[in-house]
Amino acid sequence: MTQRIKIKEIKSTHKNSADRFNPSNRIYVRAVYGFFQKLRKFTGWGLILFFIAMPMIRWDGHQAVLFDVDKQQFQLFDMLFFPQDLTLVAWVFIIAAFALFFFTTYLGRVWCGYTCPQTVWTFIFIWFEERFEGTANKRKRLDEMPWDFNKVWRKTAKHTGWLAVSLLTGLAFCSYFVPVEKLYTDFFTGQSSMLVLIMIFIFTFSTYANAGWMRSIFCVHMCPYSRFQSAMFDKNTYSVGYDATRGEKRGPRSRKVDRNETGLGDCVDCDLCVQVCPTGIDIRDGLQYECINCGACIDACDQTMDKMGYPRGLISYTSEQVLEGKETKLLRPKIIGYGLMLLVMVGLFIVNLSTLTNAEMEILRDRNSLYRENVDGLIENTYTLKVINKSTDAQVYRITFAGLKDATLIGPKQITIQSGEVFTQPISIAVDPYDIKAKKITLTIKLTNVDNNEVIEQDASFFLGL
Repeated sequence: MTQRIKIKEIKSTHKNSADRFNPSNRIYVRAVYGFFQKLRKFTGWGLILFFIAMPMIRWDGHQAVLFDVDKQQFQLFDMLFFPQDLTLVAWVFIIAAFALFFFTTYLGRVWCGYTCPQTVWTFIFIWFEERFEGTANKRKRLDEMPWDFNKVWRKTAKHTGWLAVSLLTGLAFCSYFVPVEKLYTDFFTGQSSMLVLIMIFIFTFSTYANAGWMRSIFCVHMCPYSRFQSAMFDKNTYSVGYDATRGEKRGPRSRKVDRNETGLGDCVDCDLCVQVCPTGIDIRDGLQYECINCGACIDACDQTMDKMGYPRGLISYTSEQVLEGKETKLLRPKIIGYGLMLLVMVGLFIVNLSTLTNAEMEILRDRNSLYRENVDGLIENTYTLKVINKSTDAQVYRITFAGLKDATLIGPKQITIQSGEVFTQPISIAVDPYDIKAKKITLTIKLTNVDNNEVIEQDASFFLGL
């Protein structure tokens, strides 16, 4: 079994570390630029555009992605899903869980740093702060200043931007459940229903509160993922780490001074790694569950190393094994196990998806009577045919049956069903009593697509005779 990381008691010497668990202690995140922040911004903006644009895509005359609660159906491009198909949603969540376990074991909390909505929206809100209130130090001084016109207009502009982004987020989320044209038209013309307005308000308020006010409080105190991630970490997990062997003893010095003469390590104790951290931790204290692996401290430290003329990598994506001077093992039981389970779940999902048909049919026998003799002297059984057209277009189906020789179908031989329609049709099957060889006969009723003569669905029932 893979060796787990030992728990270490952290007693940070940083001046702000004692208050970082206090929810009222605000963190002023300093701006930083570098490779990992460019990667984070590229990923974040891509996900946001994907989130907003998906409901707006038109596909074959309809909205490409729509969870229609009223009709109880889910439109996904050419596919139409109904409540009975919700097992696919379960498979999607299972796959997502194992993918999260796999990548966390291998690369730590990369989900939190690069793709988590809390992180993505938080950095967008910080962007508004920087545009209207200035750098981290300016924002801190502005909060300490008394209220005047300068402070009022800057705060108002910032919160207006926050609310605009929050409202857009709420509308974008609701557009997955309400047709996008109707949603935006009704909202901006004041014709939205009370339920839609409540949904928009809830998601607007949640975005504004989480990304604007809570931020790291949510990550540190509320997010369950930060708590159970330790079960997936081991000494070979790649995460943001500080090379204490190279960095200690830390201390400031001039760039002109030879570091070998000072007896100090490469860390100049500039505190930039702490100032750019969105959760306010000091990565030099070691691995901490608050770290979201965003790489901001890596970019800040690399810039300092470049200015000092030292090699990069004092803070980097590394593993406990490497920091201890050992080699990282990429293939290990936990990684292999999660990987195999992920492949199995993806395979089962594909199998489940491939078995879906464009129509579903159910045959229900009339329970009020076993059989009856009609005016022509034929033995007749009555059934209710229930068909759901799961395609995106109207379909014409032909009804046939097998298992009973020389029988007659009483009712429509061909039916037309609109897209998403749940069609119910009573039918009867009649046969001469002399042709009945048994009291209970297995009957197969088939549904055939008229356009391509393909048997779409079939269901078995019983024909009861004398």
